Amino acid sequence: MAVLEERSWRRPQVMGIINATPDSFHVSSRKGDFLRAMKMIEDGADWIDIGGESTRPGAKSISIEEEIERVIPLVKEVSKYCKVSIDTRNYEVAKLALESGATMINDVSGLRDPAMQELVIQSECHVCIMHMLGEPGNMQNNPEYADVASEVNQMLIDKASNLVEKGHPIEKIFLDPGIGFGKTLEHNLTLLKSSSELEPYSILWGVSRKSMIGQICNQPDTENRLAGSLAVAAKAFYEGIDIIRVHDVREHNDLFAVLEKLEE
Repeated sequence: MAVLEERSWRRPQVMGIINATPDSFHVSSRKGDFLRAMKMIEDGADWIDIGGESTRPGAKSISIEEEIERVIPLVKEVSKYCKVSIDTRNYEVAKLALESGATMINDVSGLRDPAMQELVIQSECHVCIMHMLGEPGNMQNNPEYADVASEVNQMLIDKASNLVEKGHPIEKIFLDPGIGFGKTLEHNLTLLKSSSELEPYSILWGVSRKSMIGQICNQPDTENRLAGSLAVAAKAFYEGIDIIRVHDVREHNDLFAVLEKLEE
């Protein structure tokens, strides 16, 4: 997490979400394409995160071949204009994406596959290590922890420390507590309040339009969760979070511009 001097604020980098899928939880983000990515870049995205497999609660896995077909053409085109992150759990997809222009692996499974860990080390790419309890198909089936902050944060730190011990640059490692990935609302809130425990590693939050926003704001439709998402982004600004992964790039950059001006 960035260390902030008193009254000196730095906005998080904004990562735009491109879902090259027919079944992501936010309907408007489905079937992400090149034009949508270019609009996000025009709106000031620092990163574009491209994924071809839905990891929403209850989602079913797809074949490696289908995932590659969905994401690699987009990676090749979008990486000409912006830094690209590949959102995948699969080594084969990640390797091909890096060869096609991606510079970050965003692994929602938290580098469970040793081959993925080796790929990160050998390529020296940026990596986001996320915590997920179980698999997308079952992760929300009564998730339980003895101490969610301690368990999740320690798992992330252990994974990151292992990379550093093997020579991976610490500045290229981002940790994501995995909001909504095997957590209740209370679990999610606790993790967002305990991000300082992940220092000195950089932190990524992915909360945009998720179910916790719907629960807090009584908004079951994801289309009505922008205001709540921006509230989390404001918290991220003041917490010094390094990257925030969002569906709405312009609105988040507008928010950060105003907050920066108010802090001058």
